[in-house]
Amino acid sequence: MLARLLASAAALAVATWWLPGISIQGHQDTAGQVITMLVVAFLFGVVNAVVKPLFKFASAPLILLSLGIFLLVINACLLMLVSWVSGQVGVPWHVDDWGSAFWGALIVSVVSFIVNAFFKRGEEHR
Repeated sequence: MLARLLASAAALAVATWWLPGISIQGHQDTAGQVITMLVVAFLFGVVNAVVKPLFKFASAPLILLSLGIFLLVINACLLMLVSWVSGQVGVPWHVDDWGSAFWGALIVSVVSFIVNAFFKRGEEHR
């Protein structure tokens, strides 16, 4: 579970670093940015656990017709939702617009896949 939190934090950090439309607001030192990304990763995990299954169920025909590409739209919606929740709880992380959310969803998906592949490889050796 900790490995997934760290993988999500790393993926969200990459998206925050690469995309100008996803940002940590305010001037924070490195430790503050790391804590912010961990909190955002936790919020992202909660939203993924609670809301994503509902979105996937409601949009199952679109997911099948698009061969899974519609999952990027769902993940972009989840990033926008996490941005809103972050603002509500006082976490200074923000997604500006739909385009940033879509590209952020793509980056988060790819980076999460790569990081989780490394974590799973390490678990196989134990």
